[in-house]
Amino acid sequence: MRLTEVATGASLPSVGAIVLVCVATLTLGVLGMRLARGTSDFYVAGRAVSPWRNASAIGGEYLSAASYLGVAGLVYTQGADMLWLPVGYTIGYLVLLVLVAAPLRRSGAYTLPDFAEVRLRSQPVRLLSAGLVVGIGWLYLLPQMQGAGLALQHVSGLPTWVGGVVVAAVITAGVVGGGMRSITLVQAFQYWIKLSAIAVPAFVLVVVWLRDGAPSPVADDHWWEPLTGPREDHRLYTTYSTLLALCLGTMGLPHIVVRFYTNPDGRAARRTTVAVLALLGLFYVFPPVYGVLGRVYLPAGGVRADEVVLGLPQAVVPGLSADVLTAMLAGGAFAAFLSTASGLALSVAGALDQDVLRRVVLRRTAGDAHPVQTFRVAAVVGVLVPLVISQLVDPVGISLAVGHAFAIAASTFAPLVILGVWWRRLTPPGAAAGILVGGVCSIGAASLNILGGGTSGWSAPLLEAPAAWSAPLAVVVMIGISLATPRSVPTATASVMARLHTPEAVLPDR
Repeated sequence: MRLTEVATGASLPSVGAIVLVCVATLTLGVLGMRLARGTSDFYVAGRAVSPWRNASAIGGEYLSAASYLGVAGLVYTQGADMLWLPVGYTIGYLVLLVLVAAPLRRSGAYTLPDFAEVRLRSQPVRLLSAGLVVGIGWLYLLPQMQGAGLALQHVSGLPTWVGGVVVAAVITAGVVGGGMRSITLVQAFQYWIKLSAIAVPAFVLVVVWLRDGAPSPVADDHWWEPLTGPREDHRLYTTYSTLLALCLGTMGLPHIVVRFYTNPDGRAARRTTVAVLALLGLFYVFPPVYGVLGRVYLPAGGVRADEVVLGLPQAVVPGLSADVLTAMLAGGAFAAFLSTASGLALSVAGALDQDVLRRVVLRRTAGDAHPVQTFRVAAVVGVLVPLVISQLVDPVGISLAVGHAFAIAASTFAPLVILGVWWRRLTPPGAAAGILVGGVCSIGAASLNILGGGTSGWSAPLLEAPAAWSAPLAVVVMIGISLATPRSVPTATASVMARLHTPEAVLPDR
């Protein structure tokens, strides 16, 4: 049974909900456009976003389709093991809070490449970081656009390319129009849309389930028991490696870290992170509910993992009620595509603007351009490339692509940020070597895994979840090369470290 068969009759309300979300997104983007006047507004919203608004925006940005659709689908297909995913996604912010939230804000940087340059005074490390920002951003954007196409096709019958084009057009309008100022308003709004859209149907479906006598999920022993099933001997490794990727990868995701630069100061950055933990914890109560109910009302293996959430209402309640619930879920899913894609597009545009257009192209031309103009050009390029790729390659599973993005971030940016904040002896050669080793290992593992390599023995889990070996390897290389090149420690390291760790109240004029 395919999802298109389950969802017959739900198209008009669902399409209407998607249109409403897109219109609301564009309207808020226009409002943000009127407030954005300078470069600081485009990159960091004037560094004046309050903790709760920023927390809502981070929640809107962070809770992608992998959280909205993917967690439920993985619980549905793989069982109790997947309950660790919401835990890992949330704990990532706790690690970020404890280790780097306030120092990152005090660095005064706009982006992760900015932080690399401020800390290490190295153009090669900055350019390497910029390349990673673009690569991670495009890897993350690809399944968002493909997922939007599949979701819109499900509720309307339109070709899959339409959904990707709609997402690309809406986020480009917001990013080009008002930059971070627009995106902050949009993402804060979209968090509450997603929370409402997933929570209300969940309550209704649970009530119906209880009315039906609370039937047990149809599942085998592997589904109920953690650390069992296929490749049982390697399940423990896969679980730990996935949790490590989620815990460390959060602080290395460019579109997440940049939001902390929008806070007024380090104290506000910490408050923002605490609020984010509360908002994420509230949201992640609901996706596992859909996975469990899917085992009750949908045949095991009858639908794809990413289709469980949208297909469940039609299998549980009849007629108009199912149409309304499906419409709410479809609108929330599209809000997830838009909010995450907006943040990704913004981070990619920042890297392309600062490290390609303004540092390479404009240096070779006689003319010059205003920073906002080059930013807008970079935003268009940053969205068009993954849109074209999404139409040329087969659909990549949302959870698979996002999981690899976390592993890559955990193996590259996480060591750079942690050591950059806490270790004075980090050198540019050490940072570059660690990023290269971690990037080559994690990107290579992701490529082989997506292409179908490593199907037996230990090769499969090592490629599927590489963070447990690629991240420590990157740290060892980064420390080892730094210790071998002590003369390369930047002369301004002491002053930069003091800046990172001195509270604003001590130096109010900074």
